[in-house]
Amino acid sequence: MNKHYYVGIDLGGTTIKMGICTTDGHVMQEMERPTPKGPYFLVLDTFQQMLQDLLSQRQLKMENIAGVGVGVPAFLNVKSGFVYEIINLGWKEVPLKRELEALFNLPCFVDNDANTAAIGEMWQGAGRGASHLICITVGTGIGGGLILNGDIYHGSIGLAGEVGHYTIRPDGRLCNCGNTGCLETETSATAMLYYGKEAIRQGKPTVLKTRMDDKGNLTAQDVLDGAKADDSVCIEIVQHVGYYLGLTLAQISNVLNPEIIVIGGGVSKAGEFFLDPIRTNFRKFALKKVSEIAKIVPAQLGNSAGWLGAAWLVHRGLAKNGGV
Repeated sequence: MNKHYYVGIDLGGTTIKMGICTTDGHVMQEMERPTPKGPYFLVLDTFQQMLQDLLSQRQLKMENIAGVGVGVPAFLNVKSGFVYEIINLGWKEVPLKRELEALFNLPCFVDNDANTAAIGEMWQGAGRGASHLICITVGTGIGGGLILNGDIYHGSIGLAGEVGHYTIRPDGRLCNCGNTGCLETETSATAMLYYGKEAIRQGKPTVLKTRMDDKGNLTAQDVLDGAKADDSVCIEIVQHVGYYLGLTLAQISNVLNPEIIVIGGGVSKAGEFFLDPIRTNFRKFALKKVSEIAKIVPAQLGNSAGWLGAAWLVHRGLAKNGGV
């Protein structure tokens, strides 16, 4: 029976996203379920149930599936698929590729979730047609993936693309990674909230004080909404984020010379209002020819990017092994 489909899985700390696509990336079906807490085999059981449900919905059989790809928020050995640790799930030293292949009896491939999101955008999203791409996600933290010559660039031990831990203010705040002044500490949604709360603490006049009093908390969206409403504190925060993202992307681009820079994550949904200051500062700091070539664009695939990129891992892996 012809194996016309790939399965992709995006494992998150809160949800699991899974989908089936054709070998040219056309989405057939996708679903999302909560990530179970506890031993890793509970997650594998959920994988199996989700795949059975997807196959049933499309009236397909396991014989139709060429392979399974999984993106995980982990430090791992990409070649062996051995996961050293997933902090948010409490996993340590899990031979994930081996476990998946035993579970599904199919070729399985594993990579970091930031990489799979980047490759998803290259394959079917905002970076379609590009061979050299930087993808960053601006959310609770800053994630990143590098695509060079049409493939994921992993570096010597698989840690390439950690854009969020690019040092931009050596005298800045302490980051979760242990260093100070990382991009993540200045431009993530968490950073925006920090600066918003600092403004309130300092008694600066801002709409954020009212929102904090009314709701009891703040979100990055409150900062963006305040900036759109001409609140000076919120505007300053958005400009701060745009400055450091633009500066960092320019420096990385001066080295890598990408065609496209894709910006995703929850904060990026503010659209051009959020992207414009990034582009302005990118042009200011990038080499002229680099800035003329590189386009900064919003991500297109949303929550589908990760699992589609994971499905692409099957596409690449099977091609390297001589096809299906």
